[in-house]
Amino acid sequence: MKKVVKYVVIVLLVIAALWAAMFFIRTNSKSAITYETKQPFISNIEKKTVATGKVVPEDEILIKPQITGIIEEVYLEEGAKVKAGDLIAKIKVIPNEQSLNQASGRVRNAQYALNNIKIEYDRNKAIFDKGVISSQDFNTIQLQFNQAQQELKNAQIDYQIINKGTAAGASVANTIIRATVSGTILEIPVKEGDQVIQSNNFNDGTTIATIADLTKMIFEGKVDEGEVGKLKIGTPLEISLGAVEGKKFNAKLRFIAPKGVEESGAVQFKIEGEVNVDDDVLIRAGYSANASLVLDTKENVLVIPEALLQFDKVTDKPYVEVAVGDQKFERKDVEIGISDGVNVEIISGLTEADKVKVWNKTEPIKKNTEEEETKA
Repeated sequence: MKKVVKYVVIVLLVIAALWAAMFFIRTNSKSAITYETKQPFISNIEKKTVATGKVVPEDEILIKPQITGIIEEVYLEEGAKVKAGDLIAKIKVIPNEQSLNQASGRVRNAQYALNNIKIEYDRNKAIFDKGVISSQDFNTIQLQFNQAQQELKNAQIDYQIINKGTAAGASVANTIIRATVSGTILEIPVKEGDQVIQSNNFNDGTTIATIADLTKMIFEGKVDEGEVGKLKIGTPLEISLGAVEGKKFNAKLRFIAPKGVEESGAVQFKIEGEVNVDDDVLIRAGYSANASLVLDTKENVLVIPEALLQFDKVTDKPYVEVAVGDQKFERKDVEIGISDGVNVEIISGLTEADKVKVWNKTEPIKKNTEEEETKA
C-alpha cells in the first residue's frame, strides 16, 4: 500500500514539473524584435515659437463731454459705424446754483457799469461836437464805453453757457456729443439719465463712447526672455484667431518691450505686430490670438525625425544607433542644430546613406495569450 502511494506521489510530482516547465517556456518565450530604420534626408527647417495674446485696435478714441450734466438721449448703439461729426448723444445741463448766481450778478454789474459810462459818453460827445474838448479826451471816454459794452456781452455769454451749456449763435454746442473720428463704436458705457462730468485737472472725465478703426488692428502678446533676444523688428508673424477658424493673418513685428515683467516666476516681454486685415473678415476687438514667430531658418540641411535621438545619461549628449548589418546596430554620436519639434538638424555624425534605428518598437500582444494560460 505504501509503495502504491509512493508511486502516485512520484507521478504527480513529474506531472507538476512538466506543467511548470511548459508554463515557464510559454510565458517567457518571445519572438525576436525587428527594428525598423529611417534614413536622414535633406529639407528646410524652421525654429518657431508661439506668443499668446490678443488682437486690439491700433487706436481707441475716448469721447468725453466738454460740460457737466445728465445724459438726455443716446442716439447710437455699440457696433455702429460712424464718421467724424456724427451725433452720438445729447447732454442736459444742470447748472450749479452758486455759479449761476455769480454769473447773473456779473451780468448786472456789467450792465450798471455800461449805463454809467454811457451817460459820460453821451455828455462828452455833445461837447466834443461843439469843439469844447479835444479828440484825445473824447477817445478815452469812447474806449471806456466800448470796453463796458464788451464786458456786458462776455458776462451774458458766460451766463448762457452755465445755464444752458452753450452760447447762442455758437457753431458747436457743448451739449451735443459728436464723433471726433471715423470708425466703429466699441462701447457706450453710459445710458440715458446718467450723470457725466467734464475732464479737468483732477478728473479724466466721463467716457461717453469709445471709437476705433477695426481695419487697423495690432497683435499684443508676450514672449519669454529666452526667446526675445532672437527677435528683430520687422520679423514676420502668422496670426491665428480662436474665433476665426481655418484662417491665418500675416503680421509684422513692430515693437519689443525694453523691460520685462515677471509672471509666475518667468520674465515676459511685451511685443506688438501690425496685422493685415482682409476686407471680407470682421475682427472684433479683444479676440484671443496666437502669433507664430520664426526664430531661425535653415535651408537644404540634413535632418532626421527628432524621435530617433537618444541622450547619454552621463554626458547628456545626443546619439543614434546606425545599422551595420541585419538587425545589428552601433552607436554614433551626433551634433544637432535647430529643431522644429518634428525634425532636427544634423550638423555632423550622419550621412544620407545611414540607416538609423527607430526606437521604442514593441512586440504586438497576442489576444489569446491570457485565454491559453487560463485554460492551462
